[in-house]
Amino acid sequence: MQQSIGNLIKRNRYVFLSIFLVLVSLSFGCSNTTKLKTKNLTITTSAGNEIAVKAEIADTPETREKGFMFRKKIPDGTGMLFIFSDDIVLSFWMKNTPTALSIAYIDYAGRIREIHDMKPQSLASTVSSVSVRYALEVPQGWFSKVGITEGDYLKLDF
Repeated sequence: MQQSIGNLIKRNRYVFLSIFLVLVSLSFGCSNTTKLKTKNLTITTSAGNEIAVKAEIADTPETREKGFMFRKKIPDGTGMLFIFSDDIVLSFWMKNTPTALSIAYIDYAGRIREIHDMKPQSLASTVSSVSVRYALEVPQGWFSKVGITEGDYLKLDF
């Protein structure tokens, strides 16, 4: 019996190796270290100040769905810009997101229409009250810390 199992493994070693490689590649494919493209953005405040933010770009269904999930540290001055092809009412939640965030809903012209704070891990939806094309998530409180308010403009040069 022992010899027949050994022969079975020897004869099918390529099958076992193939299965192992598929499992390894799947585990890397599910990794949370996928690098998103980044863009240096500028927001112009009503006072005329220009505020820079380095944003990761979430412009595909997969990147928009994942967002900042599982990220434990998001430095001030950085964020994630969610880009949609049409103006729609947007809804975001904080499932699997351990870091408190603020979100700005931004219309097609770049005007910040609303800013909301969101609680870590919350399944509650944060819904825009108007149709918008973009959402910018940053560490909670960063917008107010740098003087960004509703009515300010994101420069749309991307």
